[in-house]
Amino acid sequence: MARVLLVDVFTERAYAGNALAVVLVESMPEPAHMQRVAAWLNLSETAFLLPPTQPGADYRVRIFTPRRELPFAGHPSVGAAWAAIRFGLLPDAPGARMQECGAGLLPLHIEGRGAARRIHVQAPRAGLRDVLDAATTGRVRQALGVAPRGPAQVVDVGAVWLLADLDTAAAVRGLAPDAPALVRLTRALDCVGVAVFGREAAGDAALAVRAFCPGDGIAEDPVTGSANAAIGALLHARGQLPGARYVASQGREVGRDGRVEVQVEPDGAVWIGGGCVLCAEGELRV
Repeated sequence: MARVLLVDVFTERAYAGNALAVVLVESMPEPAHMQRVAAWLNLSETAFLLPPTQPGADYRVRIFTPRRELPFAGHPSVGAAWAAIRFGLLPDAPGARMQECGAGLLPLHIEGRGAARRIHVQAPRAGLRDVLDAATTGRVRQALGVAPRGPAQVVDVGAVWLLADLDTAAAVRGLAPDAPALVRLTRALDCVGVAVFGREAAGDAALAVRAFCPGDGIAEDPVTGSANAAIGALLHARGQLPGARYVASQGREVGRDGRVEVQVEPDGAVWIGGGCVLCAEGELRV
């Protein structure tokens, strides 16, 4: 049996943000078995905490959606670090830590303790692919039902996202995309999903974000760290950041309102983070 925590990430209250299962295992299960566990739990991601294999790492995490393993994902990285403190793998103290994952060694920064604890992870360096051609751009417009502001673009931060700027938060919140068309589009571009964003006119967030992953069995992901990291990298490259530090609102449309804290360094490195809340703990047969 393995210890398991169910944690809500990018929130300060339970049953908001994005749910994550974190499973503590002492030795490496077969990847196919970890995939079966993730499919059974049927959350957007499940994280498995393992002993590190690289010098300098405090722990290792492997991240699975219900259908595939990811080299990096944002809310599993933040939630896994929070769970590592709970499991005693990390000290319960502010400071710098190091996570090992499929994307390599990623720095973590922990602030505060207890309910006030905030965890930020540096996302893998973004790779911006070529702007989509006219035919693919037309497919994006058809799948979303609206025309993006400027070209849609694929950005790789370990998880690969197709990003579309819808200009305003109202356009983002009112979106009703064609899910089968999104599946075809993401498979053709080898993306985990499509993320859209727009500017908020007021409130505590600068951007509204939504992320759709129907090809992975997730119609809409509640609050997505990797998508927000990709958006931060894209806006930095385009000179359109709302600020070096800003907050993104995501999840309201699926009843899981969350907040992602984004920081973009002058060299383009992106940090994403926020709070976590424990919802359940127990044992799981692994």
